[in-house]
Amino acid sequence: MKFEYKNIVVAVDGSEASEIAFNKALDIVKRNDAHLIIAHVIDFRSFAYAEAYDGSLSDQAEAYAKDLVDSCVESAKEVGISQISRCIEYGSPKVKIAKDIAQTFKADLIICGATGMNAVERFLIGSVSESITRHANCDVLVVR
Repeated sequence: MKFEYKNIVVAVDGSEASEIAFNKALDIVKRNDAHLIIAHVIDFRSFAYAEAYDGSLSDQAEAYAKDLVDSCVESAKEVGISQISRCIEYGSPKVKIAKDIAQTFKADLIICGATGMNAVERFLIGSVSESITRHANCDVLVVR
């Protein structure tokens, strides 16, 4: 019996780790003839206080997210993937990816990059990839 993934979420944030994860996702999506969901979560907590001084930060974050996801969509199309969805959300990536986005798209695999945090940061705040692994109801591939 052959198992195939049908709905694959890849989390992208523009980092080198997420780019590596995205490229791995392209291979897996092609091999499984799956639906690719490209997800980016705008973490509003990172600029919530600064927004009071500069009201354009959320607009800039949205523009960046749109450009990033559009670029990923184009890359996926270039390698022959046709079943592609875009997903841009606001909130905590730790919660949104594993719970909301994965459930909305009925994901059977989430792919994300490993973080570059050091041991102290991981201990104090935890990594996004660790949280996804802990809370997801489907398989998770953390790409190094």
